Amino acid sequence: MNTPNQTSSQATVLVVDDTPTNLSLMSDLLEALYTVKVATGGARALKIARSDTPPDLILLDIMMPEMDGYEVCRQLQADERTRGIPVIFLTARNEASDEQQGLELGAVDYITKPISPPIVLARVKSHLTLKRLRDLDQERLTMLNQEKQLLDQEKQLLELEQMKTDKLMLNILPKPIAERLKRGEKNISGSYAEATILFSDLVGFTEFSSKISATELVKLLNDLFTRFDKRAENLGLEKIKTIGDSYMAAGGIPIPRSDHAELCAEMALGMFEDLRSFNTAHGKNVGMRIGLNSGPVVAGVIGFTKFSYDLWGNTVNTASRMESTAPIGQTQVSASTHELLKDTFALEKKTACKSARAWGKSRPTCWVAGTASGP
Repeated sequence: MNTPNQTSSQATVLVVDDTPTNLSLMSDLLEALYTVKVATGGARALKIARSDTPPDLILLDIMMPEMDGYEVCRQLQADERTRGIPVIFLTARNEASDEQQGLELGAVDYITKPISPPIVLARVKSHLTLKRLRDLDQERLTMLNQEKQLLDQEKQLLELEQMKTDKLMLNILPKPIAERLKRGEKNISGSYAEATILFSDLVGFTEFSSKISATELVKLLNDLFTRFDKRAENLGLEKIKTIGDSYMAAGGIPIPRSDHAELCAEMALGMFEDLRSFNTAHGKNVGMRIGLNSGPVVAGVIGFTKFSYDLWGNTVNTASRMESTAPIGQTQVSASTHELLKDTFALEKKTACKSARAWGKSRPTCWVAGTASGP
């Protein structure tokens, strides 16, 4: 809290009275402690109060020509700029009703003439101290509001960054897995008894990629794989990863579903449609092989600085082998996938090729020709 001298040196008191003798008397009393301004009428008092350097307190006479003290006080209280200036009525009117009216208009005190100088000085000092405390409270409130606004802005920025982080995480990981990571889980893994794995590989892409710029290469791959991504999302399949010009997806992971094989077969047929559209749009002649296999897999998140959701098991290895041994432009499915698709898709049976047999699969494999009701 300020000392009396500090309060006095900072304070300006406006004395309003139409009598020069009264103005002189009050100025003499106050000027040793405060900066004193005077006004001989209400209009002049309002102008000073509304200036860029308003007073800290007003000593206001009531009985003045043109505009009495009550009206001055009423206008001061009605103006947001001057409402906080404390007003002390200093008047010869000593009826209780006069004092009541003054206080009801918003004055903080009421002193009758003839004055007692010590009483006037004490009340002026008291009300200036109260005003200073109110001003400090208002300054603190303003600072708190500003800090709150900054905190709200920071919170909004953090929420925006969190949304970006969540979106980025969902671009890398399946949503159920991302949610578990956000909850702080570690060593996230799971076993799935029934799933279907899809591998695809572009044929002829490497050859022409050596003849174009890196920017154009990435642009073309992004165009084609974006088509695959949209199809996988629409079918409810999980894209696992891309490696070079190879694409891997899975059905029944991480959310188990009984139609995982059918969805992967539809995905395979649709990917050939996407490839044809891609070749037409870019004037290319890129081919593709696809392999499907169904069975149990293990899935989990690996990595520390960069997360990766991946799959392991013989089912994954066999699906990769189905792709690598498939004829160009065909989808090769294993015997286990054939059992799941035979009633809903047209399958062309073939004997296992040498490389497939060497992998330990001597049973026949099949090509997906189309749905049972379609071409």
